[in-house]
Amino acid sequence: MARAAVGSHTMRAVSFFPAFCILLLAPNAFSFYLPGVAPQDFEKGDPLNVKVNKLTSIKTQLPYSYYSLPYCHPDKIVDSSENLGEVLRGDRIENSPYVFKMREPQVCNVVCRVTLDAKKAKAFKEKIQDEYRVNMILDNLPLVVPIPRSEQEGPPIYQLGHHVGLKGQYAGSKDEKYFIYNHLSFTVKFHRDELTDLARIVGFEVIPFSVKHEYDGKWNENAHLTTCDPQAKRTVSSSNSPQEVEDKQEIIFTYDVAFQESDVKWASRWDTYLLMTDDQIHWFSIVNSLMIVLFLSGMVAMIMLRTLYRDISKYNELETQEEAQEETGWKLVHADVFRPPSNSDLLCVYVGTGVQFLGMMLVTMVFAVLGFLSPSNRGGLMTAMLFVWVFMGLFAGYSAARLYKMFKGTEWKKIALQTAFLFPGLVFGVFFVLNALIWGQRSSGAVPFGTMFALVFLWFGISVPLIVVGSYVGFKKPAIENPVKTNKIPRQIPEQPWYMNPIFSILIGGILPFGAVFIELFFILTSIWLNQFYYIFGFLFIVFIILLITCAEITIVLCYFQLCSEDYLWWWRSYLTSGSSALYLFLYATFYFFTKLEITKPVSGALYFGYMLLASYAFFVLTGTIGFYACFIFTRLIYSSVKID
Repeated sequence: MARAAVGSHTMRAVSFFPAFCILLLAPNAFSFYLPGVAPQDFEKGDPLNVKVNKLTSIKTQLPYSYYSLPYCHPDKIVDSSENLGEVLRGDRIENSPYVFKMREPQVCNVVCRVTLDAKKAKAFKEKIQDEYRVNMILDNLPLVVPIPRSEQEGPPIYQLGHHVGLKGQYAGSKDEKYFIYNHLSFTVKFHRDELTDLARIVGFEVIPFSVKHEYDGKWNENAHLTTCDPQAKRTVSSSNSPQEVEDKQEIIFTYDVAFQESDVKWASRWDTYLLMTDDQIHWFSIVNSLMIVLFLSGMVAMIMLRTLYRDISKYNELETQEEAQEETGWKLVHADVFRPPSNSDLLCVYVGTGVQFLGMMLVTMVFAVLGFLSPSNRGGLMTAMLFVWVFMGLFAGYSAARLYKMFKGTEWKKIALQTAFLFPGLVFGVFFVLNALIWGQRSSGAVPFGTMFALVFLWFGISVPLIVVGSYVGFKKPAIENPVKTNKIPRQIPEQPWYMNPIFSILIGGILPFGAVFIELFFILTSIWLNQFYYIFGFLFIVFIILLITCAEITIVLCYFQLCSEDYLWWWRSYLTSGSSALYLFLYATFYFFTKLEITKPVSGALYFGYMLLASYAFFVLTGTIGFYACFIFTRLIYSSVKID
């Protein structure tokens, strides 16, 4: 993990500004803004509200409230209203004691003086040890620390939030000490309208310093600092005499504010945050992955089309008895291929849940690509996913009930309730345990009781009724008719070659879908666990479509080979074939944990593997459903295209 890596809030979704920005900037055009992302104009001298957010660390993955540390605080701490996604991510946005006035620079402003006791010193040391960062917000822009590139020219790398402090040693000493960043040198970048002289904020930067401030006489509100004196033109430019964190140490918190005019317009101000890594490597990797997957998908499609065309032509136009004897395979199992599988109820439930996931992913991704999940809307992605998931329960119930009725089922209410409670119940149970661990650490990431109640209401109050309604509608529809009749006595399955062993073929089937998302998965995991922005939803959408195609094609190929071997037990295997890609996802997540992360605390490790297990399980349900429906459509197609004697 590079120390200069870009920091941000966990799983913050950042997208390109869409066409509405063009409309916004176009003269005489009809303009509209999404909630929370409208520009704000400031006159000279207008107060600027600096807000503080949570403390974050990639070493612990446990966020904490800013005022959990003995920082300076205003007379009254006021919490900002937060959406559901912000609460689930652990955001705690509050007012701060920092007072800015637009385009009025300030030097050596004293915020407060704090005298540490053993408890306060320990709190600071623990956060410095775990490399916690302080996150602030100004006009919906997060605070960044510019870090020059060491090897190449170009714009600096931006780290979101400044560290609480650092560990170091005095010259000639081997004892490691803890130092706090108690002086913040802010830079507010603004874009000014030459006609109106109004300005919009387009950047919020800081350079932190650790300075042991000194003053004359006894301390009071008007005490004169000798280490930071604007009249003597003595400003903080280095940390030569850093502020140590120890019991009974006196810490004076100060800050500077500089204003810098910028040519960057308000609509483009997020470009700074989106160009924080080497884009060439990122884009080349994604394009390379897409080209490989597209090539493989084209090859698979071509092989399948040629093979099927030959088989169907021969079956329908057999010229000799010798050819008929040679052609053994998928036609011979026509009387068993649509025989209901074992545990058919469970298959219906999983397929319904997969449809719910597929709908959620498609709708959310479309909104992200169109730019409706703006970076200014913190928690927007998670909130959108939750609500879309809930309302997609209608399609989950419908799909499960339709399949259940095709299997000659009669108790549609049972299927509806299983669809409503099986997967969400498991996820909620694991989430509750993990939340208890977070609560035990007194982290702001712990979901409060009110939010937990809201989640339960969304589940029981909206999702469950919609699933029941969908199941009722689906069960009332006529049952899906099979293209061929099923014998009462099942056909004996011949001994299969080693490469058609169910476990082997299922594991092989998951490799290609995992390969489709392998490159993108790295950036997604980095976004979640290394607190970096993820914003290329256009590429993600393309990769998602490629994943759908790949899951469908690999399942169809292996299903075809299975039927040619006269093995008609394809129902569950079609689901597991593409669903096995989730196993590779979890293995990769494990590899990522040990090679990319520096997590050492058991609770943080439990959180990582707990959430990645849930993500892999969801990926299994999603990809398995795609493979199942592809194979279902494929088998119905080929058996309705041949003449059955």
